[in-house]
Amino acid sequence: MKPIDTSVIISTYNNPKWLEKVLWSFDVQTYQNFEVVIADDGSNKETAELIDSIRLKVSFPIQHIWHEDNGFQKTIILNKATVASKGTYLVYTDGDCMARNDFLQVHINRREAGYFLSGGYFKLPMNISKLISEDDIKTQRCFDIDWLKKQGLKSSFKNNKITAKGLKQKLLNALTPTTATWNGHNASGYKTDVIAANGYDERMQYGGEDRELGERLFNAGLKAKQIRYSAICLHLDHERGYVKPEMIEKNLMIRATTKSEKLTKTVFGIEKL
Repeated sequence: MKPIDTSVIISTYNNPKWLEKVLWSFDVQTYQNFEVVIADDGSNKETAELIDSIRLKVSFPIQHIWHEDNGFQKTIILNKATVASKGTYLVYTDGDCMARNDFLQVHINRREAGYFLSGGYFKLPMNISKLISEDDIKTQRCFDIDWLKKQGLKSSFKNNKITAKGLKQKLLNALTPTTATWNGHNASGYKTDVIAANGYDERMQYGGEDRELGERLFNAGLKAKQIRYSAICLHLDHERGYVKPEMIEKNLMIRATTKSEKLTKTVFGIEKL
């Protein structure tokens, strides 16, 4: 058996219905030398039961990394999942982001030493998020703009994220005003780079906790490649009841220090330094 090349780290918390759709989307990837590592921030047993049942149906190995629920502690569980990962290349995404079947192939084709990759997502409304079935994912019709419009998706410039191909895709990646940052829903890099940065800063809760890791990677001399219009994932809608203004405020202060002191490593990461 070939050693696992790539680990896909998927964060989740008490949303097994969405996680199931995401896992089906990874079962139809054109690139196949990968494992999935689920970074579970304290979900109840319904998520564990889903993972146990789907493990028998999909073509890739799954590791389920879990800790007790203690509020929003995504950075802590992401670090545990990073350490547990077997791949030399790590792709990070969320348990509400369904990957198009070429998603991993794009990350693999564009990866390069000295870089990390920065992707985005295409946000679906709640009604379409709910109606997407296993068959819609397996046939990839849920990534077809005409099918989505039949389900009520409105026309928008953002629809280019799904439809852009070839030269148009390259141009949109190059010309987008969005800066290439480390985005937890769609980013990838070499495990050695993430470990050198000591992973995520575990003091951080919701709001820019992913970006801060990217800012340390930049400080260490890495560059970012923009793949927003190439590595496509559909974001399933949900409420964000866990967002608190004080979390965001604290995170902004940590990020300001990272930038002003040009930190390449957090002392509050995988290892407590």
